[in-house]
Amino acid sequence: MDLKQRTSRRVRDVLFVVAWVVLAISGAGEAFAEQSEYQGRIGHDGCRPVKQRTGEIGCWTMINLSIGKLPAAPMFWHLDSYPSRATAEAAKGSRSAVVEALGKIWLFTIERAEWRSSDGVRVAEIGPLPVNPNAEYTARYMEAVFTPGMTSSIHRHSGPEVWYTLAGETCLETSEGKTIGRTGSTPVIVPGGLPMYLTATGTELRRALVLILYDSSQPASSPAHDWSPKGLCNKL
Repeated sequence: MDLKQRTSRRVRDVLFVVAWVVLAISGAGEAFAEQSEYQGRIGHDGCRPVKQRTGEIGCWTMINLSIGKLPAAPMFWHLDSYPSRATAEAAKGSRSAVVEALGKIWLFTIERAEWRSSDGVRVAEIGPLPVNPNAEYTARYMEAVFTPGMTSSIHRHSGPEVWYTLAGETCLETSEGKTIGRTGSTPVIVPGGLPMYLTATGTELRRALVLILYDSSQPASSPAHDWSPKGLCNKL
Protein backbone atom coordinates (compact mmCIF):
# COMPACT_ATOMS: atom_id res chain seq x y z
CA MET A 1 0.00 0.00 0.00
CA ASP A 2 1.57 3.33 -1.07
CA LEU A 3 1.58 6.56 0.92
CA LYS A 4 -1.44 7.96 -0.91
CA GLN A 5 -3.55 4.90 -0.12
CA ARG A 6 -2.47 4.88 3.55
CA THR A 7 -3.31 8.57 3.89
CA SER A 8 -6.69 8.06 2.28
CA ARG A 9 -7.48 5.18 4.64
CA ARG A 10 -6.47 7.21 7.70
CA VAL A 11 -8.76 10.05 6.56
CA ARG A 12 -11.66 7.61 6.17
CA ASP A 13 -10.97 6.15 9.63
CA VAL A 14 -10.87 9.60 11.22
CA LEU A 15 -14.08 10.64 9.48
CA PHE A 16 -15.79 7.45 10.69
CA VAL A 17 -14.74 8.10 14.30
CA VAL A 18 -15.88 11.72 14.09
CA ALA A 19 -19.25 10.68 12.65
CA TRP A 20 -19.72 8.07 15.40
CA VAL A 21 -18.92 10.60 18.13
CA VAL A 22 -21.35 13.14 16.64
CA LEU A 23 -24.13 10.54 16.51
CA ALA A 24 -23.43 9.44 20.09
CA ILE A 25 -23.50 13.02 21.36
CA SER A 26 -26.64 13.73 19.39
CA GLY A 27 -28.39 10.66 20.80
CA ALA A 28 -27.36 11.49 24.33
CA GLY A 29 -28.48 15.06 23.81
CA GLU A 30 -31.89 13.95 22.59
CA ALA A 31 -32.31 11.61 25.57
CA PHE A 32 -31.24 14.37 27.94
CA ALA A 33 -33.58 16.84 26.26
CA GLU A 34 -36.48 14.39 26.52
CA GLN A 35 -35.95 14.06 30.28
CA SER A 36 -35.11 17.75 30.77
CA GLU A 37 -38.26 18.71 28.93
CA TYR A 38 -40.22 17.57 31.97
CA GLN A 39 -37.88 18.88 34.63
CA GLY A 40 -39.61 21.84 36.18
CA ARG A 41 -42.97 20.98 34.65
CA ILE A 42 -44.74 21.15 38.02
CA GLY A 43 -43.62 24.73 38.46
CA HIS A 44 -45.29 27.77 36.86
CA ASP A 45 -48.01 25.92 34.97
CA GLY A 46 -45.50 23.57 33.34
CA CYS A 47 -47.69 20.46 33.41
CA ARG A 48 -49.07 19.70 29.99
CA PRO A 49 -52.73 19.01 29.35
CA VAL A 50 -53.32 15.28 29.25
CA LYS A 51 -54.67 15.54 25.68
CA GLN A 52 -51.11 16.44 24.59
CA ARG A 53 -49.64 13.33 26.17
CA THR A 54 -47.30 11.33 23.95
CA GLY A 55 -45.55 9.17 26.56
CA GLU A 56 -45.66 8.00 30.15
CA ILE A 57 -42.99 10.20 31.72
CA GLY A 58 -43.96 13.71 32.77
CA CYS A 59 -46.51 15.76 34.62
CA TRP A 60 -50.01 15.84 33.15
CA THR A 61 -52.93 18.08 34.04
CA MET A 62 -56.05 15.94 34.06
CA ILE A 63 -58.66 18.56 34.96
CA ASN A 64 -59.17 22.04 36.43
CA LEU A 65 -62.35 22.32 38.51
CA SER A 66 -63.65 25.63 39.88
CA ILE A 67 -65.03 25.00 43.37
CA GLY A 68 -65.47 28.56 44.67
CA LYS A 69 -65.35 29.48 48.35
CA LEU A 70 -64.94 26.71 50.90
CA PRO A 71 -66.77 26.32 54.21
CA ALA A 72 -65.00 27.51 57.36
CA ALA A 73 -64.79 23.87 58.55
CA PRO A 74 -61.55 21.87 58.01
CA MET A 75 -61.47 20.59 54.43
CA PHE A 76 -59.94 17.39 53.07
CA TRP A 77 -59.04 15.81 49.72
CA HIS A 78 -61.00 12.56 49.41
CA LEU A 79 -59.76 9.93 46.93
CA ASP A 80 -62.15 7.12 45.98
CA SER A 81 -61.74 4.58 43.19
CA TYR A 82 -64.56 3.20 41.03
CA PRO A 83 -64.98 0.31 38.60
CA SER A 84 -66.38 2.54 35.85
CA ARG A 85 -66.70 6.20 34.91
CA ALA A 86 -70.48 5.93 34.98
CA THR A 87 -70.57 4.83 38.63
CA ALA A 88 -68.10 7.55 39.57
CA GLU A 89 -70.11 10.21 37.75
CA ALA A 90 -73.25 9.08 39.58
CA ALA A 91 -71.52 9.64 42.94
CA LYS A 92 -70.19 13.14 42.22
CA GLY A 93 -70.78 15.94 44.68
CA SER A 94 -70.64 19.69 44.07
CA ARG A 95 -66.86 19.73 44.66
CA SER A 96 -66.05 16.43 42.94
CA ALA A 97 -64.24 15.52 39.72
CA VAL A 98 -63.97 12.19 37.92
CA VAL A 99 -60.41 11.53 36.76
CA GLU A 100 -58.80 8.61 34.93
CA ALA A 101 -55.18 8.38 36.11
CA LEU A 102 -52.52 5.74 36.82
CA GLY A 103 -54.72 2.94 35.53
CA LYS A 104 -57.79 3.70 37.66
CA ILE A 105 -60.97 5.73 37.65
CA TRP A 106 -61.03 8.16 40.55
CA LEU A 107 -63.54 10.39 42.23
CA PHE A 108 -61.63 13.33 43.73
CA THR A 109 -63.58 15.49 46.17
CA ILE A 110 -62.81 18.50 48.36
CA GLU A 111 -65.06 18.24 51.39
CA ARG A 112 -65.30 17.99 55.17
CA ALA A 113 -63.70 15.02 56.93
CA GLU A 114 -67.00 13.19 57.41
CA TRP A 115 -67.96 13.26 53.73
CA ARG A 116 -68.33 9.86 52.09
CA SER A 117 -69.01 8.84 48.49
CA SER A 118 -71.45 6.13 47.51
CA ASP A 119 -70.33 2.77 46.08
CA GLY A 120 -66.66 3.72 45.75
CA VAL A 121 -63.60 2.32 47.48
CA ARG A 122 -62.04 4.84 49.86
CA VAL A 123 -58.32 5.05 49.08
CA ALA A 124 -57.24 8.11 51.03
CA GLU A 125 -58.43 11.16 52.94
CA ILE A 126 -55.81 13.90 53.08
CA GLY A 127 -55.95 17.02 55.19
CA PRO A 128 -56.84 19.29 56.70
CA LEU A 129 -55.91 21.54 53.79
CA PRO A 130 -54.46 24.96 54.68
CA VAL A 131 -56.97 27.19 52.87
CA ASN A 132 -58.39 30.69 53.25
CA PRO A 133 -62.19 30.71 53.71
CA ASN A 134 -62.35 34.11 52.01
CA ALA A 135 -60.70 32.93 48.79
CA GLU A 136 -62.29 31.21 45.80
CA TYR A 137 -60.43 28.10 44.72
CA THR A 138 -59.80 25.96 41.65
CA ALA A 139 -58.72 22.33 42.03
CA ARG A 140 -56.09 21.25 39.54
CA TYR A 141 -55.61 17.47 39.46
CA MET A 142 -52.49 16.00 37.90
CA GLU A 143 -50.70 12.72 37.30
CA ALA A 144 -46.93 12.78 37.81
CA VAL A 145 -44.58 10.05 36.58
CA PHE A 146 -40.90 10.90 37.14
CA THR A 147 -37.75 8.86 36.69
CA PRO A 148 -35.25 8.94 39.60
CA GLY A 149 -33.20 12.12 39.41
CA MET A 150 -35.80 14.24 37.66
CA THR A 151 -36.46 17.60 39.29
CA SER A 152 -38.92 20.47 39.22
CA SER A 153 -38.19 24.14 38.82
CA ILE A 154 -38.01 26.35 41.89
CA HIS A 155 -41.59 27.52 42.26
CA ARG A 156 -44.54 28.22 44.53
CA HIS A 157 -48.32 27.89 44.33
CA SER A 158 -51.13 30.26 45.29
CA GLY A 159 -52.72 27.54 47.41
CA PRO A 160 -51.77 24.18 48.93
CA GLU A 161 -50.21 21.38 46.86
CA VAL A 162 -50.83 17.78 47.93
CA TRP A 163 -49.31 14.49 46.71
CA TYR A 164 -50.63 11.00 47.06
CA THR A 165 -47.74 8.69 46.13
CA LEU A 166 -48.57 5.28 44.66
CA ALA A 167 -44.99 4.29 43.80
CA GLY A 168 -41.48 5.63 44.17
CA GLU A 169 -40.19 8.47 46.27
CA THR A 170 -39.90 12.25 46.09
CA CYS A 171 -37.80 14.60 48.18
CA LEU A 172 -39.20 18.09 48.65
CA GLU A 173 -37.06 20.98 49.80
CA THR A 174 -38.77 24.19 50.88
CA SER A 175 -37.69 27.26 52.79
CA GLU A 176 -38.77 25.34 55.91
CA GLY A 177 -36.66 22.21 55.34
CA LYS A 178 -36.95 18.78 53.72
CA THR A 179 -39.84 16.32 53.42
CA ILE A 180 -39.91 12.85 51.86
CA GLY A 181 -43.01 11.53 50.14
CA ARG A 182 -43.16 7.80 49.45
CA THR A 183 -45.66 4.96 49.15
CA GLY A 184 -47.39 4.22 52.44
CA SER A 185 -46.08 7.33 54.21
CA THR A 186 -48.04 10.39 55.28
CA PRO A 187 -49.08 12.33 52.15
CA VAL A 188 -47.21 15.58 51.58
CA ILE A 189 -49.12 18.86 52.02
CA VAL A 190 -47.30 22.04 50.99
CA PRO A 191 -48.90 25.34 52.09
CA GLY A 192 -49.55 27.96 49.45
CA GLY A 193 -46.86 30.58 48.95
CA LEU A 194 -44.01 28.35 50.16
CA PRO A 195 -41.07 28.14 47.71
CA MET A 196 -40.24 24.56 46.78
CA TYR A 197 -37.95 22.31 44.77
CA LEU A 198 -38.73 18.64 44.07
CA THR A 199 -36.38 15.76 43.26
CA ALA A 200 -37.51 12.23 42.37
CA THR A 201 -35.34 10.03 44.60
CA GLY A 202 -35.07 6.30 45.23
CA THR A 203 -34.66 3.69 42.52
CA GLU A 204 -38.09 3.32 40.90
CA LEU A 205 -40.46 5.50 38.93
CA ARG A 206 -42.28 8.02 41.04
CA ARG A 207 -46.02 7.74 40.37
CA ALA A 208 -48.20 10.22 42.18
CA LEU A 209 -51.59 11.89 42.09
CA VAL A 210 -51.27 15.61 42.68
CA LEU A 211 -53.68 18.33 43.76
CA ILE A 212 -52.98 22.04 43.53
CA LEU A 213 -55.84 23.85 45.23
CA TYR A 214 -55.07 27.36 44.04
CA ASP A 215 -56.59 30.79 44.49
CA SER A 216 -58.70 31.34 41.36
CA SER A 217 -57.73 35.03 41.27
CA GLN A 218 -54.02 34.17 40.98
CA PRO A 219 -51.86 31.92 38.81
CA ALA A 220 -51.74 28.32 39.98
CA SER A 221 -47.92 28.40 39.93
CA SER A 222 -45.17 30.98 39.63
CA PRO A 223 -41.36 30.96 39.70
CA ALA A 224 -39.76 31.54 43.13
CA HIS A 225 -36.80 33.71 42.18
CA ASP A 226 -36.44 34.99 45.75
CA TRP A 227 -35.25 31.64 47.16
CA SER A 228 -32.54 29.08 46.40
CA PRO A 229 -32.52 25.47 47.67
CA LYS A 230 -29.62 24.33 49.83
CA GLY A 231 -29.35 20.91 48.20
CA LEU A 232 -30.95 19.11 51.14
CA CYS A 233 -32.32 16.41 48.86
CA ASN A 234 -28.78 15.57 47.78
CA LYS A 235 -27.97 14.62 51.38
CA LEU A 236 -30.26 11.62 51.78
